Amino acid sequence: MNGVAHQPSFPRPLSAREQEWIDWILPVDRPGYRTARECIAAMTVIGEGRRGKGEFILGPAGSTVDISAPLAPVLAYGAIETNVGTISISLREKLDEQISVEIVSHRGDEIPEKFEESRRWTYSTWNPGDACPQCGNALREVPMHSVKENPERFDLAICTHDRRIWVYEAATSVNRLIPVTNYYNELMLHKNIRDPKIALDNKRFFLDLQKYSDADLTYAFLTYNKLRSKVQLAGAIAPDKKEPRGIMGRLRSAFIRT
Repeated sequence: MNGVAHQPSFPRPLSAREQEWIDWILPVDRPGYRTARECIAAMTVIGEGRRGKGEFILGPAGSTVDISAPLAPVLAYGAIETNVGTISISLREKLDEQISVEIVSHRGDEIPEKFEESRRWTYSTWNPGDACPQCGNALREVPMHSVKENPERFDLAICTHDRRIWVYEAATSVNRLIPVTNYYNELMLHKNIRDPKIALDNKRFFLDLQKYSDADLTYAFLTYNKLRSKVQLAGAIAPDKKEPRGIMGRLRSAFIRT
């Protein structure tokens, strides 16, 4: 009927474009992302998510969308820059056998079938020592290890230009984004900073980053991770060295990593 909006039909398979973009932000050569790809291969699109148009939910055939569950953490994120604006793809961790995928235009428009792509980037392919995948600038990196006989390796990456924080887990080769506000709260508690002008302004984190040692940043990550788990830790975690890593430190470590 004229004037009646088209309603999407579910369940449905992923479109070829959706599949290609999901495969791109889940690199098959990285164990953590490969596991997610294997889960998705056995799923179908069962409906829209709570965030509305652009978000869809993957799940087993015959299941229904559960909007009562909390939003799962983001597992993978990428952006495609085009002549019709930036398109972002976000994929969340599996929760109760369902996975949320959000594909949206930053202009808020429908994504056309055809457009010109100028560049794409994703955190999923970042490795320690690399520049920021979004802006290309140098990062503050904090190499860390778990305190046990066979230590696990992690790398905290901080981009002051894009105001982003993420953690790289060597065992899975996965990069997980960390919400700035929650992490900054833990850092302020650790440093016992109570001045509201500093403690409540998370933008200060990037402006004052040079004031915090690797040990400070590592401890804040440890306490944050206890509250909102990003990586599996059986005990404590420590920085590889205490002083902040500059550009020369990053270049030197790139040659000694194996």
